[in-house]
Amino acid sequence: MLDNLPRGTICIEDIEMGMTRHLRKQVTDRDIEMFAEVSTDRNPVHLDDTYAHDTIFEGRIAHGMLTAGLISAVIGEQLPGHGTIYLGQTLKFLGPVRPGDVVHAEVTVVDIDHAKRRVTLDCHCSVDGKKVVIGEAKVLAPSRKFD
Repeated sequence: MLDNLPRGTICIEDIEMGMTRHLRKQVTDRDIEMFAEVSTDRNPVHLDDTYAHDTIFEGRIAHGMLTAGLISAVIGEQLPGHGTIYLGQTLKFLGPVRPGDVVHAEVTVVDIDHAKRRVTLDCHCSVDGKKVVIGEAKVLAPSRKFD
């Protein structure tokens, strides 16, 4: 995984409009198999080459929620980071992610409510510069006041 900044915490007091963080990760067959095991989603479009070849995708694809999980990784590890609580997430899936693809997951601060410690983040994942997932997250950011 390649991140633009170290993991940790950015407290609500230090979050600014337009702040952005990202990571890149290559999705492997092992990632897909492990996600299928943990989630119990064993849809053959993710696991069976022969089956997947005859679908609209013409080959195996990663679980959409595996890809979306990379957004969660950026939020939980970088912005705001450790101590963040998810309040909600919208997602729209625009294209498939295939084994071997490198996914770029990015979040950007678009709204801050300092009094309530709430942060809204524009989120997307892309492969080769093409967005495959878009959405918006609302989170409760950590505060130095509660450390």
